Amino acid sequence: MSTPLLEVHDLKKHFPVRAGFLGGVTGYVYAVDGISFSIAKGETLSLVGESGCGKSTVGKAILRLFDITGGQVTLDGTRIDDMPAATLRPLRRRMQVVFQDPYSSLNPRMRVRDILAEPIRNFGLAKDAADLEKRVGDLMDRVRLPRDAVRRWPHEFSGGQRQRIGIARALAAEPDLIICDEAVSALDVSVKAQIVNLLQDLQKDLGLALLFISHDLAIVEHMTHRVAVMYLGKIVEVAPKRELFAAPKHPYTEALLSAVPVPEPGAQRERVILKGDVPSPINPPKGCRFHTRCPYAFDRCRQDEPALYQTEPGHWSACHLHDLPAAENPLAGAKGAALIAKH
Repeated sequence: MSTPLLEVHDLKKHFPVRAGFLGGVTGYVYAVDGISFSIAKGETLSLVGESGCGKSTVGKAILRLFDITGGQVTLDGTRIDDMPAATLRPLRRRMQVVFQDPYSSLNPRMRVRDILAEPIRNFGLAKDAADLEKRVGDLMDRVRLPRDAVRRWPHEFSGGQRQRIGIARALAAEPDLIICDEAVSALDVSVKAQIVNLLQDLQKDLGLALLFISHDLAIVEHMTHRVAVMYLGKIVEVAPKRELFAAPKHPYTEALLSAVPVPEPGAQRERVILKGDVPSPINPPKGCRFHTRCPYAFDRCRQDEPALYQTEPGHWSACHLHDLPAAENPLAGAKGAALIAKH
């Protein structure tokens, strides 16, 4: 793999919980609690997990929409997490975002032309007025919308068209990395496919890197290169797409994949039903955070927090099961081979 465009090391974001008349801090929400990953130039890394696991917080922390509690974020070799705002501003152009809700992410008081022109002006990318108009027109072409639509207001478009405008706005700054924060979850199924195909085409044409935050594993399987699975503020598994979907190495990933609808009529899949609810991020469990719901948990899981361990080249899992002999590991041996055969 090439040199990473983005490197995240031991990233933490803890939100204080305040109570009482004076608003004293009574605890912390451990939204993101020490995660590490990297994204290469032109690569798509998907960050998946249940709602509330900290996925969107990771994206906002990378973009410096708030200060982080700990860790480091490096963009193309330059550390940006502790960089002063004035110094960071030129680098913001290289990281853009497409938000989840296309209805609230566009300014309703601005025409599309002004929405797209704003980042071009902010970063001084246009030579003159004619160049600005050309860039706006080219952006509309990129996202497959008619050029004359720039005179319209956001409320005159459908949800899928608004998301295309949101993508065009992100492209206006000529970024290297786009963070897609549940960018297709609010769209109809047919429109989702169109937007995903558009993102893939743009990535191929422009060499973009994507951090694709989603809970839709069917979409993720279609478009990503690698997958990072989050649970309760921690990354529990990272692997190339094919390896992760064929043979997951963490019980939580196994449960997530078992819930994905099978596309073939009549096909069967062994469903893993997790018991109980996700623990509170204010008071996460000791040891492995998943042990309260894991069907394979044993004593060590309740005491020691597992570190990410490379089970095979490029495939990392934070699970004590991989310290057991293969014959005693329910995610290895015959079961693992059966999963690969089914895929």
